This record gives sequence, C-alpha cells and structure tokens, in this order.
Amino acid sequence: MTIRFRLCVDFLGGRLLSAPLLCFAIAAYAQTPAQTLTGNISNSQPSTAGTTESRLVSSPDKDYVIGSDDVLAVDVWHEHDLSRVVPVRPDGKISLPLVGELHVAGLTPWQLQDAIAQHLKEYLEHPQVTVIVQETKSQRFNVVGEVQHPGSFEFGHPVTILDAVALAGGLRDFAKSKKMYVIRIEANGAREKIPVNYDNLLKDKPAAQNIVLRSHDTVVVP
Repeated sequence: MTIRFRLCVDFLGGRLLSAPLLCFAIAAYAQTPAQTLTGNISNSQPSTAGTTESRLVSSPDKDYVIGSDDVLAVDVWHEHDLSRVVPVRPDGKISLPLVGELHVAGLTPWQLQDAIAQHLKEYLEHPQVTVIVQETKSQRFNVVGEVQHPGSFEFGHPVTILDAVALAGGLRDFAKSKKMYVIRIEANGAREKIPVNYDNLLKDKPAAQNIVLRSHDTVVVP
C-alpha cells in the first residue's frame, strides 16, 4: 500500500489528494494490466519469430537430385512475372521466362539456382533465385510380385529392402522369400539384378545386405 500511495503521489506531480480520490486512484492503478505498464519495453524488441521459419522453408536441400516429374517452385526475388511453379518434363527439362528451356534433371536445387541466375544476369543486375522442390515425384521405387499391396511408392527417407516389403504390406503366404531380387537401371542404361535373401535379412545374418534402394529400383518378390 505504501508503494502504491507513493506512485500515485508521484504520478500526480507530488500533489496529495483527498482520501476518497486517493483510494480511487490507488484502486485504478491496482487494476491496470501488467502488459499495459510494460508494453513499451516489450514492443521495443523487434520480433524475429517468423524470420527463422521463413529462412528454413526457403532453404533448399543441397543434396537432393532433381528428376523427371518433380514439381519445382522457382522464385526470382522482386520479379513476380519471372517466378513459376513448373513440373520437370520426362525429358528432364523445364521452361522459364527469359531463360527458355533448361535441362535440370541431375542437378541439385542449389545448382539450379545458380544456373538460372547466370541466365538472368543478361536481363537483371543482381538476380536472386530460390528453387524449392514442392513434389518429389521422381523419387519412387516399385514393389511387385507376392506382396500384399504391390505398387509404386515415394521416397520420404532412405528405404531398405525390409522397409519396402513393410510398405507393401508384407509377403504373401507362398512368396519365395529366398529368391527375391532388385532390378536396378544404372545411369548408363545398364540393367543390374541384385539377389536378395529375405530370410537372412530377418535373421540379421552378417552376409545379408539390407540394400538401400535408389530411385526407380524395383523389388521383385517371386
């Protein structure tokens, strides 16, 4: 009570009020929300809550390799007419204003950003380009044969043989688990057949290789 009384006296320029008016002033002060008294202090600090989040969202994965059917968001800073959301065509190319056709399959988002910026330097002084992979449709693998749910699956993370079979719902009763294999197409077009003994994988035998699948690999369960 003493502190509030002194604050009221100070607030009124040192003038002492009559008892009823003083009580009213003290009560009004007591009901003042703390955020009102401290508002100037808290508002003096600029908020940075959204800054980090925006930076993380717009930062592309430098290790991801773009492929056909991926969907890319290309943003040119302060150049709305040049920004696009474009799919990567089956030939591995995209089309952009001022840039024209550009082969992007096999590039990372960072490499593509640099390539687009180099093309735009003919028209803009300091082009700032951001590339975000919105849909990773090129990163798929297939599981066929004697599984519960054969089909094509997207990579959300590194996928092994055990992961692939689990995603396909497991093996059917008469699957030949010791004679499974992976069909892999190399970059040069060569076709590779990798044998898989699923029973050994389940038993975690040292010789068994729980292969990490690549894009467009096909797991065959006879």
